[in-house]
Amino acid sequence: MRLVATVLTGLLTFGATASAVSAATQITGAGSTFDYPLFSKAFYIYSESHSDVTVNYQSIGSGGGIQQFTAKTVDFGASDVPMDAKELARAKDPVLQIPITLGGEGIAYNLPGIAKGLHLSREVVADIYLGKIGKWDDPAIVTLNPGMKLPSMPITVVHRSDGSGTTYIFTDFLSSVSPAWKQKVGAGKSVSWPASSSVGGKGNEGVAGLVRQTPGAIGYVELAYLLQNDMTYALLQNKAGSYLYPDIATVAAAAATKPDVSSTDFSIVDTSCKDCYPISGYSWALVYKKPSDPHRGALVKQVMEWMATTGQPIAKTIGYVPLPENVQKRAAAILEQMEVK
Repeated sequence: MRLVATVLTGLLTFGATASAVSAATQITGAGSTFDYPLFSKAFYIYSESHSDVTVNYQSIGSGGGIQQFTAKTVDFGASDVPMDAKELARAKDPVLQIPITLGGEGIAYNLPGIAKGLHLSREVVADIYLGKIGKWDDPAIVTLNPGMKLPSMPITVVHRSDGSGTTYIFTDFLSSVSPAWKQKVGAGKSVSWPASSSVGGKGNEGVAGLVRQTPGAIGYVELAYLLQNDMTYALLQNKAGSYLYPDIATVAAAAATKPDVSSTDFSIVDTSCKDCYPISGYSWALVYKKPSDPHRGALVKQVMEWMATTGQPIAKTIGYVPLPENVQKRAAAILEQMEVK
């Protein structure tokens, strides 16, 4: 089954066989579309060797996942930005936040005749999203791409329309790069997009789809979606001046700059090292410390322990970065705090 097709549904139930599913307990989760391609493959692999459990994960965006998790309509949530103090207070019961995966966001573009090689600086990306640069042949872009025939085409700025941790990582990057962005817009899961050409798509899949079907479009998309959809994305300048694609090595380098990552100190965007991709970030699984159903809670704990440790090599197979070993150990230690049978 092609993952690209299943992504469009935003909903998967993972199970090994029909007979196993009928005897299994189904646990439910919701949230990050950033995580969806990895969860899709990993939970399927897990259920093949654990016939007692299946995982139903709804790819609805980090904001929606936090809402469902807080309402306790799902067993776990997933978000590309940890819950903040206000969100934790709304949850009422103690929440554990576990680093679960690591990835990068590429700057995808649709320029007829330009298949690859477009260079974009940090400042140019910020000015495009601020609406200060509105055409692809703007001198600021032309200067970065000598010899490239850039069309005199309007830039359509594509962003997420839903509450999104992917958006938080991207706007955190823009806030680091541009004082004007930081003052006017800031970082958040949902923001007011200032460019007059802005259009929104739901989920990473929605942004990817809009960029693919709109000549002149630009958008921020998690790497796995770029690879699955064979999309074109830019070489992005980092703080040290290097132009890099998002990949396993450049995202891992960014993660290495913050070995003590935690749910209160998690940003790894726009770091100073020359080999670091500047729009990188962790994603987080959300569980209750004391689940209301201890049996279901025990299954959630087992799945998440496997996902954060044994299952990490799966990440490399679809464009994600395995958690660093020390972060895997930290994730396992956090999960040990769950009070389950």
